[in-house]
Amino acid sequence: MFYRESWVEVDLDQIKENIRWLRRQTNRQFIAVIKANGYGAGDGPVARAALEAGAAMLAVSSLDEALSLRYQGITAPVLILGVVDPSQAELLLRYDLAVPAVSLDWVKELVQVPVRGLRVHLKVDTGMHRIGTGNLDELRAMLTLLQENGAAVEGIFTHFACSDNPDNGMTDDQAARFEHLVQALDTPFRWVHSSNSDAAVHYPKAPGNAVRCGLAMFGVTSYATALKPCVSLYSRLVYVKALPAGQPVGYGATYTTQKEEWIGTLPIGYADGWIRKHQGRQCWIEGETGDFVGRICMDQAMIRLPHAFPVGTKVELFGPHLPLEQVARELGTIPYEVLTLLSDRLAKVYIEDGRIREVANPRLDRLMQEQ
Repeated sequence: MFYRESWVEVDLDQIKENIRWLRRQTNRQFIAVIKANGYGAGDGPVARAALEAGAAMLAVSSLDEALSLRYQGITAPVLILGVVDPSQAELLLRYDLAVPAVSLDWVKELVQVPVRGLRVHLKVDTGMHRIGTGNLDELRAMLTLLQENGAAVEGIFTHFACSDNPDNGMTDDQAARFEHLVQALDTPFRWVHSSNSDAAVHYPKAPGNAVRCGLAMFGVTSYATALKPCVSLYSRLVYVKALPAGQPVGYGATYTTQKEEWIGTLPIGYADGWIRKHQGRQCWIEGETGDFVGRICMDQAMIRLPHAFPVGTKVELFGPHLPLEQVARELGTIPYEVLTLLSDRLAKVYIEDGRIREVANPRLDRLMQEQ
């Protein structure tokens, strides 16, 4: 249940179909990336849909995101992609979480505590220069020290920096470095993965037996595919009025009506992730477009309507008629940012088997569980 008429609609059926398509295209093990609260769509429901569609592993950015999945009863393999403090080894073991080994110094600190059975993936830096090492001697020393202390070094991975670039120049270089290092280590890793979403659909020669896909599950990549979008953002008009010409609208009076205009108010603002930069952009309302006028407020936003609409009319902010990619392009950013900015103030409506399966209100649901 939710009490404010702004919500995210997530089509779990389409997420599953997108994953099945990706699995057919890549013919590799599928790692579903559920970081940033499932790209703003809700980590638990998206994780369950991914597993049902055949994902063999889930991946998240941090320990707290991994624990969120475990606390929701998800027992599938989970890989943390970011750096985890070695002092958290006991927690990693308790919840059976895989972790990246990012340097020899990190491994030396890790093995100061019991790590027998801890699942580890070596993180190889092939050119992104974010985390990991590309030094073969260091990787060998890390592998040896982990194995001597009983850790289960089950995987090795890297991350492509420019897989959205169709010329493949840097991706070719990174793939060659990664393949060389994997072969030089001469270890039967269960998981070898380098492809992210764009590489999975565009770069079939990437080394590895698995792909890691996040945004592609939601139907968004840099390339034309059969994938379809499955996340939409909606609101409803809560107030409508006619203003004569010359009237200011919103904080700072940054917009003034040019003639008599119909102005509607939506209960969504920058605290929901609908940032102030949306001023001047369009929304979709019953086959017509409205324009965001005046500054986006913390909790509300005003739109100029083509004519009067009744209170309660549904407004699409992005979705079937206003693609997420278009919104991101107009904001000068990427779809990842638009989605992950969506806050947990927004209710989530999940569609499955062609009908509403669940309505979740993250903040209110947590409070109700504590009662």
